[in-house]
Amino acid sequence: MSEYTETIRRWAADTRRAGTLAEAQGVGEVGLGGDEAGSRLAARFFLRIHDDHIADLRYQVFGCGFSMAACAAAAELALLRSTTQARDLGTDDIETLLGGLPPERGYCAELAVAALHAALDAAREHVGRVEKTLKPEDHQEEPRVDPDHPLYRSLMNRPCPPGIDARDRHLFACLLCVAVAETRQPAAALGLPDGAIADLLQTLFACKDLDWLADHAPLASQPVPRMAEELLPFLLAQVPTEGDAVQRRLAGYLARIIAARAAYPGHLWVAMGLFERPQLTAAITRLLPSLAAANHQGMRWKRFLYKQLCEQQGGRLCKAPACGLCSDYALCFASPG
Repeated sequence: MSEYTETIRRWAADTRRAGTLAEAQGVGEVGLGGDEAGSRLAARFFLRIHDDHIADLRYQVFGCGFSMAACAAAAELALLRSTTQARDLGTDDIETLLGGLPPERGYCAELAVAALHAALDAAREHVGRVEKTLKPEDHQEEPRVDPDHPLYRSLMNRPCPPGIDARDRHLFACLLCVAVAETRQPAAALGLPDGAIADLLQTLFACKDLDWLADHAPLASQPVPRMAEELLPFLLAQVPTEGDAVQRRLAGYLARIIAARAAYPGHLWVAMGLFERPQLTAAITRLLPSLAAANHQGMRWKRFLYKQLCEQQGGRLCKAPACGLCSDYALCFASPG
């Protein structure tokens, strides 16, 4: 599941408890401390307590539609609960109310729970406000493939057919490495049709034999997440219709691969087996130039793609690539005093 479901869209649009709360007894914040403010998702909960129950609450959230839905769901679950019951609320409760979140969006529920719990801590300790910090959303991930990877080395050591760009060989060698490491059906892991792997091997690596790939495959295949099919029409629309036929074919493959690998958790460039983040932008610029031009603000690719999807499906997302670049950020998160 990668799309905005009807349930998530409904909760993201539910602003009944959005805003500030005068004379709150507890304020909890996540993403607003130190150097965090303006650089990542943020949430703030306001609580008013009566007879050890949450008599009223409000929240502010700055982020994607999933984050908005998660905070609205957390507010719904916590209102009128005892403080003990509210403290027992966790991410599973939010995901159940929302009908599930995509794996790569689980941190949105964590954000809401952490802000709610921080507000409860502030009320209990009579300190007014408590800040908490989540693991950074953009934590560093190690690349899965490097120049010494056996399959990568084997592919790149093969003769380069005439007219083939070495950068395309590198791109698809990395992709084959991660796909073959995950499953004995690499085409499925890359979202490609039958015959595409054979075509890539022949076109880029002058290889007609598929059998040797099995030597690098696991004994048991990992489950393959469902392709983010809702992204596919947008991505396929970026495939050039003119120019070199081989480049256009590779561009079509790349569009499908991006839709498939976007369904995996973590950074897209890591899921695609690339050595470093800029290689993804370079590949998109080379093969899908209109897509590169559309992301003129330089957003992280997975975030940019889901932003397009959100807007197409009627959701609401921040129009800036980072909170600190949005003119409304200070307005949304002015200090509550």
